[in-house]
Amino acid sequence: MTGMNDQVYDDIALEKRIRAEFGVAADVDSVIARKIPVSRTAEATLFLTEKKQLFLFVESQSKLLLSDIQKIVSRVGLKAELYMPPKGQPDYFDSVGTQKFREIFPGRSHITEQDIHFYRTLAPYNPALILINEVKNGVINQFDSDSTGEWRQHAKFAYRRIKTS
Repeated sequence: MTGMNDQVYDDIALEKRIRAEFGVAADVDSVIARKIPVSRTAEATLFLTEKKQLFLFVESQSKLLLSDIQKIVSRVGLKAELYMPPKGQPDYFDSVGTQKFREIFPGRSHITEQDIHFYRTLAPYNPALILINEVKNGVINQFDSDSTGEWRQHAKFAYRRIKTS
């Protein structure tokens, strides 16, 4: 019975952490995958909110960039809709991208969205919160260094977010 209590406490702690770090009120309704390995040092929790939104929360002991998170989302078998910026910084990825671009090209004055597209992916992003649009092929994968291709099936779960006006 203590295992169930631990899961409830984990869910509450996750909700509080998401609210503190991302400013998102994501009330955990059900956890699809709890603390699954997604790299040698990172683990992720995939959960549904009470509003039936699917989120992936990733944290690691080592540094992660937005590009690392994008690869993790893809390899887990998900399609991202939105990478949540840190609380109070809605332009976080663009501002880091612009800063990195200026470090490389200090003389450029007119910087476009296309110029910083790659440099946005160099933004530090740990922990990460991603709003998921779809589970590809209805399968959620986890990292496993012993399996072929280093990924294996963790669970089957069908989800696709339908846009409403």
